[in-house]
Order: sequence, then structure tokens, then C-alpha cells
Amino acid sequence: MGYKVSFEEANKIFAKLQDEYEIWAPKRFVGRGRYSDTDMIKYDKVNTVEEIEYMEKSDFPAKEVLTPITESLFYFTEDEFIESKATSKKLLIFMRPCDIHAQHHQEKIYLSNGDFTDMYYKRMNEKVKIVMMECTTGWDTCFCVSMGTNKSEDYSMAVRFGEGELTLDVKDADFAPYFEGKEAADFTPDYVKENELKVTVPEIPNKDVLLKLKSHPMWKEYDKRCISCGACTIACSTCTCFTTTDIIYNENGSVGERKRTSASCQIKGFTDMAGGMSFRNTAGDRMRYKVLHKFHDYKARFKDYDMCVGCGRCIDRCPEYISIAATVEKMAKAIDEIVAEENK
Repeated sequence: MGYKVSFEEANKIFAKLQDEYEIWAPKRFVGRGRYSDTDMIKYDKVNTVEEIEYMEKSDFPAKEVLTPITESLFYFTEDEFIESKATSKKLLIFMRPCDIHAQHHQEKIYLSNGDFTDMYYKRMNEKVKIVMMECTTGWDTCFCVSMGTNKSEDYSMAVRFGEGELTLDVKDADFAPYFEGKEAADFTPDYVKENELKVTVPEIPNKDVLLKLKSHPMWKEYDKRCISCGACTIACSTCTCFTTTDIIYNENGSVGERKRTSASCQIKGFTDMAGGMSFRNTAGDRMRYKVLHKFHDYKARFKDYDMCVGCGRCIDRCPEYISIAATVEKMAKAIDEIVAEENK
């Protein structure tokens, strides 16, 4: 059912929803950007429609609602441990289609990757209801159409932001009572039809080609270009790497808490192991690992889609202007070279 409401009416609906839901959406933080006099857009709780930044792409993804940069998992003493508490409310999250697809990729990693289920992710994921933000143009670093993530039907409500009004498609019966008596509207959300940036993901025909690709000289370029800062993975809507740390409260180490903190496969030392062993010791090796994970390994593991959703945030955030789209093109050329050499 479609509805049209003014911002004023929507804010009254928000007030009622907040009895049961936390409302999360992209929000502008003035002066908090990475450069002087720039803003940052990231997900945060909102109370009114006016707080939602819908005109620009967020710098950081919706995944931070479910998996914050840092979170406490449990607290411990010498004799027992106590699980940390999650919010008691449900989560109503405003997302673009690419972020909806990204959440599904994260669900596979946390909930169905082998026999292990991440209880901390599950308890948050079960609370989520999605409001899909209509996205019809994208930005110059987006390539969601190429990745098939430009549209989604998986939402409780979809919304189009207009001048002082919202038009909504309400699919979830739980939300219908909030719109009783509101103006009806015929609304079907539109989607991005074509991106300025296009990516063709190459097929890796066999394991021999994959092994040769891993040692291809194309990756050495990134030994010089990539500074291993990890900005791309923190901005990525599908990256899931984390590390855990025990924070000790007293001198004997018997009281403290275990924290989970977002980590990055692009940072030197990420693969360090006990005994001094370490893998992927160059920036090029780490770039190869990330790119193949996004555009081969995940799909090979779960037999469905590539992990990258084409949101372009990694391109936006990279201080060295490394484009993952351009990297995939270089990888495609390398694969063609390898296959041509094999066919001689």
C-alpha cells in the first residue's frame, strides 16, 4: 500500500515508532570529515526526517548498526562471565538497495559460514526491519548495476524523499497502523538503470589460472601505491574482519571484558601468528587477497553472487585514489594473458 505524508506527519509517525524501534539512517556530522571544513555522513540514530541525509551517499555503510567499529561481547571475573546486553528495541534501518544486498552477504559470513553462528550478530540481525531508500542515479564511483545490486524487493517499507514530503510503499503489515488515515498514493520505487562506472567481472576458468593469477606481476603495482591504511575495508559494506581484545580492569587480570573491534586484511600484521609466522607481507599480496575475495572466493564458497555490491565507498575513501573497478579490469587483462599463454 502506498502513502504520501508530509515531513511533519512523518515526524509524528517517527515519534510513535520510537516506542518500539530505534530508527537508524545516514546522518550528516558537520565538520567531522577527514579534511578541513568537510562533513562526514555515517549511520546514527535519528529522531526526525530532517536528520536523514538522503541527497548524498554515506561515507560509511549501514553494517555499523549491526557490527559497530567496537563492541563489548562479554564481561568476566575469575569465576564467571556475563554476556553483554543488546538493545531491547527493534531496529528500523534506512538503507539503499546496495546496502540491503550487503547485509545479506554479511548474514552468510556470520550466520551460515560452516557450522558456526555468531550469536552477537544474530541477536542484532533478528531485530532488523528495512526501509529502502529509493536510489535512481547513484554517484560517479558506484557500479551497482554491474553487480546486480541496484534493486531489491527485501524491505518492510520503501521511501522516496520529496520536497517536504515522503512517498512510501508499505509492504509490512506491522507498519500499516501507523499510516491509518494518511493520503493514499500509487508508488513503486524506481532504481538505477545505468551507472557512469561499469565493471565486468572476469571468470577464472580453472584452478591453474587462479594460481597463476595469484603470482601475476600486476599485483606488484600496489606494493608502491597502497599504503596499507585499511580505509577501504572499514568503508566497505561487506567486509567482516575483526579482532578480539581482552580489556583487564585490575592487576591480576581476573576482571575485565572482551571487545570485538573491526580489523582490516589490508593492514600489515593482520596475519601475524604465534611463533612469528606471517602471511601476505606486501601491500600487493594483501590487495590480491582482498580483490579475489570480493570477486571470486566468496562466490566460489557460497555458490551465488560476488561479494562486492558496487557501492564505491572504497574508491571514495582511498587516499591513494586506488579504484577497485580499475583493479578488476587489470585482473581481467591478466586472466586473458594467462589463458592465451596456456592455449599456445
